[in-house]
Amino acid sequence: MRSCLIILLVMLLGFTNYSKGQEKKAYRLFDAKGKEIEYKEMMKVLKAQDVVFIGEVHNCAIAHWLEYEMVKDLHTAHKDKLTIGLEMLEADNQLMVDEYVGRLISSDRFEEEARLWPNYLTDYAPVVGLGREHGLRVIATNVPRRYANMVKNGGFEALEKLSAEAKKYIAPLPIDYEPDEEAAGMFGLMMMTSGKRADPENVAKAQALKDATMGWFIAQNLKSKFVHLNGNYHSDFKKGIITYLNKYRPGLKIATVCSVRQDDIKKLGEENEGRADFYICVPTDMTMTY
Repeated sequence: MRSCLIILLVMLLGFTNYSKGQEKKAYRLFDAKGKEIEYKEMMKVLKAQDVVFIGEVHNCAIAHWLEYEMVKDLHTAHKDKLTIGLEMLEADNQLMVDEYVGRLISSDRFEEEARLWPNYLTDYAPVVGLGREHGLRVIATNVPRRYANMVKNGGFEALEKLSAEAKKYIAPLPIDYEPDEEAAGMFGLMMMTSGKRADPENVAKAQALKDATMGWFIAQNLKSKFVHLNGNYHSDFKKGIITYLNKYRPGLKIATVCSVRQDDIKKLGEENEGRADFYICVPTDMTMTY
């Protein structure tokens, strides 16, 4: 009898270990040192910051779900002290955003007129809706795309032609810009791959205009706590937006989250080290929203 029990116990332990080996996680969270952590550990740190940047892969379904959960939990902690900002909303639409969040206009009108991203309804509407539900300030931080296009085609000099009214929707001129050969090379490769023609340096300047403008509107609208949604590129290595935000509002406590895709998510890949304070690591074959 005792022998049977021992055999049964060994079989159960073996099955348990086998099950663990077969477990498939939808994501894992890592800290800056590559240590796997629990969600609540990450949130404890994020709640203590002045500004939280949530970097994303734009079509990653898991990242968008976690973005919503993080914003929701930050709101639970900070209540109406929290302000939400999004790269996906352009500054000249701030009045429309205010009207929608303030329940003055319908979602139909907002979605029709606000030049929203194609994946807005699935990926960003829940976050904006959270702001609407709780009366939070939602800030359209990005530069109007027509002005970024002007810089892509004609450099920063093109912005001098804008009216004083138009310049309200961009960061103060001149834009502090340091040439980045690596970034220019990356944009040059992107242009070649896509078949589009543009000066890689001007493309890098257009990105700098976006970063500066997002940093400016975060600085202008930061009252207590701020959470910002943007593509990884704009906050990786605490550069991009953060470089400009530190100039406009020095001394802030800032934390970054980065979404990454890996074939194996058991540990953080070396290629992703150093990019952020926290990582949402998702399998490469995870479902995409588009």
